[in-house]
Amino acid sequence: MLLAEFNPDIAEVVLRNAPYNSKYTSPDIQKEILGIFAAKVRKQIRDEIGDSKFAILVDETCDASKREQMAVVFRFVDSNDILQERFFDLIHVTNTKAATLKENLCSMLSNHSFDIQNLCGQGYDGASNMKRELNGLQALFMRECPYAYYVHCYAHRLQLALVDAAKDVVPVTQFFQKLNFIVTTVDSSSKRHDELHEAQMVEMARRLAIDDHETGQGANQICALKQPGDTRWGSHFGSILSLMHLFNAVSSVLQNLAADSSAGANRADGDTSFNYLTSFEFIFIMCMMKEIMEITDDLNRALQKKSQDLVNAVRLVHSTKVLLGQLRSDDGWEDFFIRVTEFCVNHGIDIPDMQETYIMRGGRARRQADHFTKEL
Repeated sequence: MLLAEFNPDIAEVVLRNAPYNSKYTSPDIQKEILGIFAAKVRKQIRDEIGDSKFAILVDETCDASKREQMAVVFRFVDSNDILQERFFDLIHVTNTKAATLKENLCSMLSNHSFDIQNLCGQGYDGASNMKRELNGLQALFMRECPYAYYVHCYAHRLQLALVDAAKDVVPVTQFFQKLNFIVTTVDSSSKRHDELHEAQMVEMARRLAIDDHETGQGANQICALKQPGDTRWGSHFGSILSLMHLFNAVSSVLQNLAADSSAGANRADGDTSFNYLTSFEFIFIMCMMKEIMEITDDLNRALQKKSQDLVNAVRLVHSTKVLLGQLRSDDGWEDFFIRVTEFCVNHGIDIPDMQETYIMRGGRARRQADHFTKEL
């Protein structure tokens, strides 16, 4: 109806001129209309690429119905010498074998009259079916197009490397397990989700009363906790930031859950989550990971820019290493510990005596010759 008001050609065949039962809400009609739109968009992209060289970016994933899908993006330089990326198609594949993926990609290219010899680049993830040098998807294309070089997204590689490195450190792995448990406990039901929003309103009112509130764009907004992903380092960073921002509200929700006699077995989850949240070790690692992730997140964002030369990327890696080294220095450590202490004081977290003897996991004290305090 809206289009008919502005387009006379559409108005001639809809509204009063159409039969009374023509509402265009049938699923078949809607799919047909969307198919026409998609075909026109693909034709426009095809005309935009023309006969120039292009690269393909491909990633596969399952949709909500567990059907394997392959997303295809074209990367090319347009007539104005501007680098462009265009999402082109979403293809259903029966399996994720390299041969199957290549067959479907070649069929798609052929259907839209792309010359495969103009393929000059491939961008996939680091899965074995993609990167294998003999039978991977990139190798199959390289046999026909020797200049279709394969590049594994450097931002993705960085994230995978950071996730794997974090998993090798037991306290950090346990921290993210606890973080995931806290987020799931608070955000697993609509009731607790509403309680979190109400707790945020109370906290916001408290800050306004003492004139301790943030100002600026995006400040003082009602938001939700973010769930950390399995392989996305950026999602871990977002989850930590959201928890630190909503710390008091989350703490209030967990206390109410632990004290709610009608919650049944969920009371145990609330009590366990609250104990995790208010422990000094959890706060310490959370602040430490925030500091590290802020540094690596800047590098990750820079590597995801459309135009990035290798020389500048190397410089960014070097500056990131310098910043991480400064964090490990004596001055960096002292500044960091002051920030941890301030966070604990502001949120009522008990700070242990750092001069006490450190007890190893399992309750065994270290030998006198290996004496360490909690600070050192």
